[in-house]
Amino acid sequence: MTHSDAVVDRKVSSRVAPAAAEPIVSRPRTSRSILVPLSYAWLITVIASALLADLLPLASYATPVGPPRQPPQWGSLDLMLGTDNLGRSILSRCVYGARVSLVVGTAAGLVGATIGAILGMLGGYFGKRPDSVVRLVADAMLAFPPLILLLALASILTPSVRTLLVGLTLLIIPSFIRLARANTLAWSAREFVLAARNMGAGHRRILVKEILPNVLPPLGAYLPIVMAALIVAEGSLSFLGMGIPPPQPSWGGLISDGKDSIADSPHTVFIPSLVIFLTVFALNQAGDHLRHRFDRTMHD
Repeated sequence: MTHSDAVVDRKVSSRVAPAAAEPIVSRPRTSRSILVPLSYAWLITVIASALLADLLPLASYATPVGPPRQPPQWGSLDLMLGTDNLGRSILSRCVYGARVSLVVGTAAGLVGATIGAILGMLGGYFGKRPDSVVRLVADAMLAFPPLILLLALASILTPSVRTLLVGLTLLIIPSFIRLARANTLAWSAREFVLAARNMGAGHRRILVKEILPNVLPPLGAYLPIVMAALIVAEGSLSFLGMGIPPPQPSWGGLISDGKDSIADSPHTVFIPSLVIFLTVFALNQAGDHLRHRFDRTMHD
């Protein structure tokens, strides 16, 4: 073989080798359920309707728009979902009731998540005596029956949105304490936290700069699921007559108002129950989707 043939062979092999050394790997396919975008669309619709209720062409939730217990009918927006026992529009009362249910679920969820995250992070990070105190508080709160606590608060205090917020917030604090504590224990042992501690970083900086950004995603993904449970709890209290006092509507209150006429007018109970079901289902789907997307512990 001549020198020119050897040079040509080296050029050809240099062109072919890289192509042969880089195998083609197909991109993994991720299945996407149609329920997730439908759930987000429903939540956006409910939130937008609650925020813009005063601008919608709906009658007041306290004003009768027709005969009592009319079934759903076309031709009028107020009568699209029928009327209740007093002839008021069920659609209007569902829209205005969304304000109470969503405000209670969101506010109680955020406050409970904040308090629980702070206590759980402090207990998981410092350990020993602080951790023992935090665990004792969480276990004591979990040992108290939730329904009895809510009924006791509603019977002692005046039934109002504030009373519901206090009771529902107390219910979810222990869950967030345990979740934040478990994640803090896992991230406190990571190399970047140990490196920051060896470089002289204080406890406050490590908690805020190093651990908190990694604890927030699982807490945020769990929040919609908790909000769904809080909406169900608010509906249960309103159904028992311990929730929001009339004439302010709520989804649970609508079910309570229509339970006496369920045999003759089932739509008075079925429609608000369906609204609660769809909202809770959508929040659970959103929570699962956010958890799979942002929770790093599921990908490590």
